[in-house]
Amino acid sequence: MIALIMAGGVGTRFWPLSRKNLPKQFLRLFGDLSLLQMTVERLLPRFSLADIYIVTASSQVELIKQQLPNLPQQNIIIEPFGMNTAPCITLSVEYLKNIYGQKETMLVLPADHLIRDQEKFLESLNPAKREAEKGCLITFGIVPVYPATGYGYIEAGEEIAPGVRKVLHFKEKPDKQTAEEFLAKGTYFWNSGMFCWSLESISTAFETLLPDVYALTNEIGKIWKNEGLDKDIASIYAQMPRIPIDIGIMEKANFRGVIPVSYDWSDVGSWKSLADLTAGDADNNYFSSSGKAISAKNNYVVSDKFTALIGVNNLCLITTKDAILLCNKEMAEEVKKIVDYLEQQNRQDLL
Repeated sequence: MIALIMAGGVGTRFWPLSRKNLPKQFLRLFGDLSLLQMTVERLLPRFSLADIYIVTASSQVELIKQQLPNLPQQNIIIEPFGMNTAPCITLSVEYLKNIYGQKETMLVLPADHLIRDQEKFLESLNPAKREAEKGCLITFGIVPVYPATGYGYIEAGEEIAPGVRKVLHFKEKPDKQTAEEFLAKGTYFWNSGMFCWSLESISTAFETLLPDVYALTNEIGKIWKNEGLDKDIASIYAQMPRIPIDIGIMEKANFRGVIPVSYDWSDVGSWKSLADLTAGDADNNYFSSSGKAISAKNNYVVSDKFTALIGVNNLCLITTKDAILLCNKEMAEEVKKIVDYLEQQNRQDLL
């Protein structure tokens, strides 16, 4: 089995800390290691570094090399620019088929998620590999612990193999009432964005379900074969649809399964989710440096300055040398709208 880590995102919901020159997956949010480095470390008991690949935008290649100096350079698969998960996966599959052939199984996972129970994570790869070798497209569904509205869901049917259930439907992020209904039914799982399949199975799925994408991928493969991996493929890659693998492939595929898992997972998708994962004081106030809270609760502060909070609750306060973010935790997802605004204003200095 080989592993593919998708590391081309920009992490707009973690502005102002996440920027184009240092996106979310390269941030050290939980100690000395970045999210990307933590993802690699999580894999090492099962995978050699030689069998771990990272697909990323060309603009982030140097960051990969800096944070993973021992990763072989040929293990960095370069997108001309960041797209969505379906394009980056089909590009990677084409790259890897030339190295491993069609039969190899591949684990696909994002670079910026948190999994605290490494042992359970590694155990879940066993049924995934077994079923992937049979041609099944496997995804991992997180057993929900609360009615989350920030995650997509997977509806599961009957068990099709030990530890593996049939995928019935993929559901978009629900409202609160729907999320509560999902939780009560017990057959819905959070969509983790992690997958396992053979190179042959996913390649066939692209050929069948996204034939235009498959044709573009073949064109890129011929260029790589005839003119080398350094040949510019940007004009072809730009024709790819910006579509997630869930919508492009997994929602339409026939032979697919979900493995329900519980290993203390989070997609660390916003400042609120990070705050929820970070221990605070008795009033649930967290200060990254130093601070004092008076009549204030449930606040999350990232700043290198002493910060005083008086009479405020449920806030995220993030400061950098050139920007300040202050928001209600429940609206932390809206930070990406600030990034959109800055792009419209061409404020490259803040992006």
